[in-house]
Amino acid sequence: QVQLVESGGGLVQPGGSLRLSCAASGSIFSIYTMGWYRQAPGKQRELVAVITRGGDSTTYTDSVKGRFTISRDNAKNTVYLQMNSLKPEDTAVYYCNAIIEEAFGGPSKRRYWGQGTQVTVSS
Repeated sequence: QVQLVESGGGLVQPGGSLRLSCAASGSIFSIYTMGWYRQAPGKQRELVAVITRGGDSTTYTDSVKGRFTISRDNAKNTVYLQMNSLKPEDTAVYYCNAIIEEAFGGPSKRRYWGQGTQVTVSS
């Protein structure tokens, strides 16, 4: 019964900022790596950013380095993506992703996906 729910998407002008949030809920034992992916029309889904369980290591795709920041709050089971200096090429549906061990499912880990939130950068 685990769910990931994204929020914070919308329409913004080039150079603007948005902050995406993704909260996990349900019968959760542990949440491991969390991340964000995006998919633009006619293109494959690509990894944007990843953060480890303790927040001690992060990875970004080259096109967003210096502009985007991923973070997490484990007490809230939430991962964030702060997006600054947005460009039209950032326009896409952004998906939250997490590796989660369910409370009653044994040691098996599964990858979960959110429903996606639209980010549109346009003047």
